[in-house]
Amino acid sequence: MAGAGRGEGSAFCEKAQRKIGCSLPSNPLTYWLLASLGNSIVKKKIRVVQYGLGPIGSSIARLMRQKDSLEIVGAIDKDPAKAGRDLGGVVGASDAPWGVLISPHAAPVLEKPVDVIVHSTSSYLTSVMEQLLECIAAGCCIVSTCEELAYPFRKHPELSRKLDVAAQEEGVALVGTGVNPGFVMDKLALTLSAVAQRIDWLSAVRIVDAAKRRLPLQKKIGAGMTPEEFRAQVAAGVIKHHGLPESIAMVADGLGFSLDDISETIEPVIAEEIIKTEFLEVAPGQVAGVHQIARGVSAGKEKIFMELKMYVGARHPADTVVLKGEPHLTLTIPGGTHGDVATAAVVVNSIPAILAANAGLRTSRDLPVTFFPSNAKP
Repeated sequence: MAGAGRGEGSAFCEKAQRKIGCSLPSNPLTYWLLASLGNSIVKKKIRVVQYGLGPIGSSIARLMRQKDSLEIVGAIDKDPAKAGRDLGGVVGASDAPWGVLISPHAAPVLEKPVDVIVHSTSSYLTSVMEQLLECIAAGCCIVSTCEELAYPFRKHPELSRKLDVAAQEEGVALVGTGVNPGFVMDKLALTLSAVAQRIDWLSAVRIVDAAKRRLPLQKKIGAGMTPEEFRAQVAAGVIKHHGLPESIAMVADGLGFSLDDISETIEPVIAEEIIKTEFLEVAPGQVAGVHQIARGVSAGKEKIFMELKMYVGARHPADTVVLKGEPHLTLTIPGGTHGDVATAAVVVNSIPAILAANAGLRTSRDLPVTFFPSNAKP
């Protein structure tokens, strides 16, 4: 069965072509751009596999189901309670069953013709390296929600090179993306910078009401803990929103800032009153969430400032990007960008772009991602 939109200008090529490198610098995103103009050269549906079926993976699967040009041909999750069950039923789809059974192992799924793996299993690059390499070896492009994969070159230079080399050898592309890192605090900021003649300093601030988010995230930010429990979990690396240092590194490279240091602090937000969510209750004096600040410094001077306040009951949620330079610019999204909804959207909207990207490890800074219409025809 021929793949969707395979061509010499993208990473989406025949297996034999991958070995000699089929991605060209002048890649025109042919199949996607022409399809959007009504002159589609996409002859087959894009065959996708969902790898990881937690809340985010499930949300992504439901969204992919809405796209006419995508065909979900497999699903992978190591949870024994999900193995062998119908994917549609597990993700709570109204049109279940889908006729796609969940496998606890990747190998049987990757033996079949697959174009893109949508990967959502862990925030840590070290934890997903083998999964990513196995997917690359199967000749698949990858869109992953792994936060450390969003811009891993500074923190994990050796792993970054390993992934980049493996992907280039196979002629495929992979990217780590999401709402943050992947959009609000990096790609959006860099997009805004396009209308500046000079940039001296950049700030990206997110205030997120976690009361409207899923239970795993509320637990991840320590909601309901004592301050002592919170600090112990921070020290253990359990409580943290991942991605601020990656966003700073991406923005710095995009703006041409040479940073000497990227620092990050994590403190608890303490509830001043009783806060009830759908899943839990936080008493006064308990932790409501996290307050993280990251800074990028060059020659002793702060060049990039990023702040995340993510807690249940947050007042005046918003996303704000400020650029100081010529001219001064401020962009605010009142209410903020809903993380769960936006993460699924960014991931699915990245599928056409990753298929057309040059082979290797890509970042959201590289990809021209826009809305992927549900009625885009194969």
